[in-house]
Amino acid sequence: MRGASAVALIGADLAAAYRDGSRAERACYRVAVVLAVVGVFHLGVLLATGGQWTGPLSWRKPMTFGLSFGLTLATLTWVLSFLPMRPRVRSRLLAAFGTACVVEVAGITMQAWRRVPSHFLPPDRVTGLDVLSAVAAASGAVVIVAVVVFATARALRRNDELERGMRLALRVGFLSLLAAMVIGVLMLAGGQVLTRAQGEVSGAFAFTATLKPGHAATMHGVLVLPAIAWSLRFTDRSERTRLNLVRLACAGYGAFAVSVVVATLVGIDPLGAAPMLARVLPVAGALILAAAGTMTICALAVTDVGRIPFHDGRSGSAEVRS
Repeated sequence: MRGASAVALIGADLAAAYRDGSRAERACYRVAVVLAVVGVFHLGVLLATGGQWTGPLSWRKPMTFGLSFGLTLATLTWVLSFLPMRPRVRSRLLAAFGTACVVEVAGITMQAWRRVPSHFLPPDRVTGLDVLSAVAAASGAVVIVAVVVFATARALRRNDELERGMRLALRVGFLSLLAAMVIGVLMLAGGQVLTRAQGEVSGAFAFTATLKPGHAATMHGVLVLPAIAWSLRFTDRSERTRLNLVRLACAGYGAFAVSVVVATLVGIDPLGAAPMLARVLPVAGALILAAAGTMTICALAVTDVGRIPFHDGRSGSAEVRS
């Protein structure tokens, strides 16, 4: 029953994060669910129509954008609650980020139902709706990157309110997310240049496909690492042990993400005929991260909840939010 008790505490803390959150936080969680539902719906469309998984007109795009932006919005809403900032600033950041996520997914979805490629279109075939979609996507991307840059800067600032493990997890996670944003900008900029130079979109989509592994590998570290650090708060392990487990997780995730990013930037497909080192490093990093996660789960399973030195490490606690 020890593990069950720890799980109950985790569930109660998650429920409190929503229940005691600001209006903007609760709204973002609800919007994140809607975006995820949009993604699941388009997975159903893809399966029902027997459409292709790849290509500029695949139903995979609204599916992946809905699921990814839904998860990212929920993640950012959650992790921002650990960073000290004025409630009004946090609410404005979340409002801007949530709106940008909706705009991005809506634009992708509209183009998918129009059976028109998104992001990249030859200049001689652009319609008014295409221009609207492109402007909305570009504006949303600017807002998203700006919010991530601001949040990363906040995470890198000294914050003695947080345990060292959570502080490290947030810093590495936000730096990873920032790297994903940089790669995303590179994908968009490079694709636009190729589209205008070649007059068609196949080269642009081929270019972005080579960078997608690096973009994906860096996207969700901001969820995985803080989740491990946060879960360890519900164990009876010492702070030093918790910090070492977070360090292990960060090392594993870092090795995985950096090796995938380097491989994609130099034109190596980590899943294809890559050199041995390019295949071993991501696997080794993933295994180290998995080991840290497994040890965290094991610690939760054997923890006596009566011995937990529990405290609310969320910077969005009552004192800071008031």
